[in-house]
Amino acid sequence: MSARQRGMYIPEIYKNENPEQIRAFIKANSFGIFITNKDGVSLATHIPLEYAQKESGTEILHAHISKANEQCAHIIDGGEVLCIFNGPHSYVSSSWYDFEEVPTWNYIAVHVRGKLTILDQEGLWSSVKTLMQTYEDKQENPVRMENLSEETLRQMNGIIGFEVAISSIEAAYKLSQNRDDKNHTAVVHQLKNTGCPQEIAIAEEMEKLRGNKK
Repeated sequence: MSARQRGMYIPEIYKNENPEQIRAFIKANSFGIFITNKDGVSLATHIPLEYAQKESGTEILHAHISKANEQCAHIIDGGEVLCIFNGPHSYVSSSWYDFEEVPTWNYIAVHVRGKLTILDQEGLWSSVKTLMQTYEDKQENPVRMENLSEETLRQMNGIIGFEVAISSIEAAYKLSQNRDDKNHTAVVHQLKNTGCPQEIAIAEEMEKLRGNKK
């Protein structure tokens, strides 16, 4: 993983450089934001961006967007793109500390940059099939691409597939690492007491990270 001057701002204390943990996060939070820039115009689309590793060891994200999406004009071989993956996040009130401080926000976010390649029809088919299998395998009656009618599969003509060869990954895990055990525990307690799934998820990530350092 590389940090670049024009990359995400991450104070050193909040950087996560654990490859396994970051890649697991991307897979678990694959509905990301696909961002391109062309001629000074930035466009973004919310789509599933699936992580994979080729036999050569190259790490990629593969995805597709509708041909009706104006962002298709940005889809060119060799173009650089940015993909953002967000995890749980939560407001942290400074009233939870035993000292005076300003409020803040805890969150997990990963930025992935890479070079784009347009997929041919075979590659598009493989990408969509892999995407479906990833999520359909969890269903009681999974839908299989090979079982879909020709009429339904004609919808494939309306999308463009691509893959992104990953060149850099930056991960920010802002989880109250700068707080002592007493105040860290107080934040976890307050977040869990909200009963909100997102706040509870952040509290659990805080506990997990602090536990890994003990």
